[in-house]
Amino acid sequence: MEGQLFEGELIRLAPPYPEKDAETESRWTHDPAYLRLLDAEPAKPLSATQIKKKYEATSKDQGHTLFQFAVRAKADDRLIGFARLFRIEWNHGAGNFSLGIGAAEDRGKGFGMETLKLALNYAFNELNLHRVALGVFEHNPRARRAYEKAGFVLEGRVRGDCHRDGQRLNTLWTGILREEWEKQTPNCKTQIPNFEV
Repeated sequence: MEGQLFEGELIRLAPPYPEKDAETESRWTHDPAYLRLLDAEPAKPLSATQIKKKYEATSKDQGHTLFQFAVRAKADDRLIGFARLFRIEWNHGAGNFSLGIGAAEDRGKGFGMETLKLALNYAFNELNLHRVALGVFEHNPRARRAYEKAGFVLEGRVRGDCHRDGQRLNTLWTGILREEWEKQTPNCKTQIPNFEV
């Protein structure tokens, strides 16, 4: 992976193509299990037209405080997920991160971890951020393990902030600092970290 900014062994990060990918992303929104692990918003299926409108609305901020990528499988170039660096506070060098692998059959194959590696490399080496934070539901152990292995540190627990199926669930807020990432990433200017799930 040496020297590659947007491409790993399994995936590549690309600009979103709403016209091309809206149908695929719409199918993901029909999977309530996926939506419930991704967001605290109520699960709601979206049409391809609604997906396109969502991208139109966010494109106004693209490149200022939001950087969003389509995650594509290198083997067949199909859309498998998304990665977003958002709410970037340039004066503080801080931003937030979110990641989603859409179809159940694509999860657990290393796509998410490789996306995370590329996104952190981009955040720290291209955007020159000092800190990247993310929220993860406490009831999502796979995501929690992946973020911990990537070096994210638990910074806080928001108790009972998500109400699902009659239960109050917690959100964990985690973060990684540039120096922590550099410590675990030899030759971090040219190489993606080698952490495995």
